[in-house]
Amino acid sequence: MVPTLPPGTAELLHRGTVIPAHPLALHADRTLDERRQRALTRYYMAAGAGGVAVGVHTTQFTVRDHGLLRAVLELAAQEASQAVGDRPFLRIAGVCGPVRQAVQEAHTARELGYDAVLVSPAGLPEADLDALLDRSAAIGEVLPVIGFYLQEAVGGRYLPRAYWQRLADQESTVAVKAAPFDRYRTLELVQGIAASDRGADVALYTGNDDSIVADLLTPYHVSGPAGPVVRHFTGGLLGHWAVWTRSAVQLLDDIHAARTGDPAARQRAVARLAGDTDANAAVYDVRGGFAGCIAGVHEVLRRQGLLTGTWCLDPAEGLSPGQAEEIARVHTTYSWLREEDVFVAEGLPRWLS
Repeated sequence: MVPTLPPGTAELLHRGTVIPAHPLALHADRTLDERRQRALTRYYMAAGAGGVAVGVHTTQFTVRDHGLLRAVLELAAQEASQAVGDRPFLRIAGVCGPVRQAVQEAHTARELGYDAVLVSPAGLPEADLDALLDRSAAIGEVLPVIGFYLQEAVGGRYLPRAYWQRLADQESTVAVKAAPFDRYRTLELVQGIAASDRGADVALYTGNDDSIVADLLTPYHVSGPAGPVVRHFTGGLLGHWAVWTRSAVQLLDDIHAARTGDPAARQRAVARLAGDTDANAAVYDVRGGFAGCIAGVHEVLRRQGLLTGTWCLDPAEGLSPGQAEEIARVHTTYSWLREEDVFVAEGLPRWLS
């Protein structure tokens, strides 16, 4: 029997919500800082996020090599269970690697109470499309699947329209996340999902991008099995929303309201478009070819007091030259980023307790 999401959680996923890709809190000696790891999860819940994704790129894939995957999954699951009560909250685990590894990681996530897994084809260049689909189906026997399109523009591989239709055909697929840097590839993804008989059951989520607000505002007029349909990216699962998360929640609320015809909400969302792109460029280190993307997330959290440093598991990974100055610049430029500092300062003593 194919595993399914609880009704309230499924409704939340399809309505669209903010899902931060959870960072990894480390001490200076690069051991796990459990206190601040818990504080981060508490921050995301207090900010109004609808879930967290743990064990994904922002968590650093090498947590597996350091034996930390289960620990970070468990910490987030514990905090979510204690804090959200009856409120639906998506617990998503990243799984990677060949079939056996990915299925085992999915079993670990299920054991710890996770709702779904984010499945990326990255790192499997030798696998053809049939093999990737068989892998997703095997993982989907353990937990519901969220597919992931890391496009060629940011180091991924091309996955054609037919791939996305076949992935959506799998009963275990509940959503797909795209890092939609290439609008042509993104349109093919939406067309493929919509063409499936299950297309309406598969939510679309944006990942990191150079125009996140536009991703969420754009209506995709495409063809479904019964005729024309309009699809939207309804929410986001991304590392950019691991910082300034309350601001992201407010933005998504405005975008949802704008889709119902609220002109003031649409105006507020559009006013954020260029500024969010600017902030994303600083945090994700566009000037440095994304080399400092994880450290950039850490730098924002360090400035707010949620982390004590920007350390990554790889000692060679850190901020690029000038990146800290770029982050300081956007922080000074955009009021909604500074407003987040007030929210964090008020909550930090509780989250660190």
